[in-house]
Amino acid sequence: MTTPSTDRHRWRAYWACVAVAALTILDLTKVNVALPSIEQAFSASSTELQLVVSGYVLTFGLALVPAGRIGDQRSRKAMFVVGLSIFTLSSVAAALAPTASVLLIARLVQGVGAGIQMPQVIGTVQELFQGEERGRAFGLFGATIGIATAFGPTLGGLAIALGGADDGWRWIFWMNVPLGLAALLAIVRLLPSGRRGSSEKLSLDPLGLLLFAITVIALMWPFLFTTGSPDDNPARWWLLVVFVIAAALFVWWERRYAASGRYPLVTMSLFRIGSYRNGTLLATAYFAGTPAMFLLTTLFLQDGLGLPAVFAGMTSIGFALASAASSWWGGLMVNRLGRPIVVLGVVIVLISVIGMVIATLVLSDDVVPWAVAAVMIVGGAGGGLVIAPNQTLALEDVPVAEGGLAGSVGQLGQRIGAAIGTAVALSLFYATIYRETDDEVQTVVYHDAYAIGMTSVAVLLAMALLAGVVDLAGRRRDDVLTAASE
Repeated sequence: MTTPSTDRHRWRAYWACVAVAALTILDLTKVNVALPSIEQAFSASSTELQLVVSGYVLTFGLALVPAGRIGDQRSRKAMFVVGLSIFTLSSVAAALAPTASVLLIARLVQGVGAGIQMPQVIGTVQELFQGEERGRAFGLFGATIGIATAFGPTLGGLAIALGGADDGWRWIFWMNVPLGLAALLAIVRLLPSGRRGSSEKLSLDPLGLLLFAITVIALMWPFLFTTGSPDDNPARWWLLVVFVIAAALFVWWERRYAASGRYPLVTMSLFRIGSYRNGTLLATAYFAGTPAMFLLTTLFLQDGLGLPAVFAGMTSIGFALASAASSWWGGLMVNRLGRPIVVLGVVIVLISVIGMVIATLVLSDDVVPWAVAAVMIVGGAGGGLVIAPNQTLALEDVPVAEGGLAGSVGQLGQRIGAAIGTAVALSLFYATIYRETDDEVQTVVYHDAYAIGMTSVAVLLAMALLAGVVDLAGRRRDDVLTAASE
């Protein structure tokens, strides 16, 4: 039982955590619209531009799992403070960057800060709420994340419009400073210290951590350096062999480490929980597709149609608003409707991707931005039914004590998916431009590039749909077996 006073405090702490998550996710999307300005400011190559976006995702992913484990074993509040401090200070460095190299380093450090703080959000929500209340909390969480994801390009475009072509991109990073300081103050004031396991030695599984880092880097590296340029070095794909070997060693070591009675970096028993395994796979595929969808749409509207950054970003506002509404509703209904609501959401997003491609191919260029914005509203309605309900279903059978770790592994899947999906889509987009570029048909080139790039988005969403259908079939089979045993 909770009193009204403690209940209010729980929700205040919750909103402080969600604000941190929104700040973290904003930086995944608002930088997209700044890429043309950064390219102009530093004469940056396509590889450097790719790394400004994907380098953040790489270090984000590397920090997630160890940070989630430390938060579970010690203090999530302390990890929040560390992560927010790193994130805010590196934002200052990015805003002041004199060269593309300095900007890239700042983005890598910024990703570390984001990776430290994000798993604490999921772990704290898991700890604060149970049952239907947790569904409501994740519904509001999903609504906020949906708004942050879709409003990112709009905020980035507005910063560029206000700051000008030369320095507008710097404003994108400056806005993190007051927001980061406000979030830091809220975390310090509202979250309890929550120190756990202080009498036990902190277990970080150092060999597991090393193998984990090699596995993640070997998997993501080839995709991070895939830009579609004729200069791309094909030898990078050999790193996938390293990934397979390192992943096998990591799984073997983690099982051996756990068998010795110690705490492994990743508890492999988590993946024996069907709802968690399938939900994580679905989220990975979904987040591989949707960030690429926003990035390709922004690049097409800016570079292909010549739309100013602020207006290119505004096309996603409808997605944000619709996603917020449907996410809230999905959070309320997920305990009643279950996995079908997620499957429906993925289908709607997939249909909207197909609709945007058709619109760009058959409509006149002056109508395309309006049509894309309209279809984005439909996509947002579906997207809101995916993120929050899937998060609730994926974590419903996970022990609260492992909430931070489970959340961080899920977030890692999302970040790896985003890095791979963005790299594949950008590679197809730019490869088409390099192959077909002709000054007389420049606009047609961008239409083709957008359609081909979005094909990869559709394939990834189809994979998310498959994961949802598999989980739905498994749940129904379990229900039948349970009913038969009774």
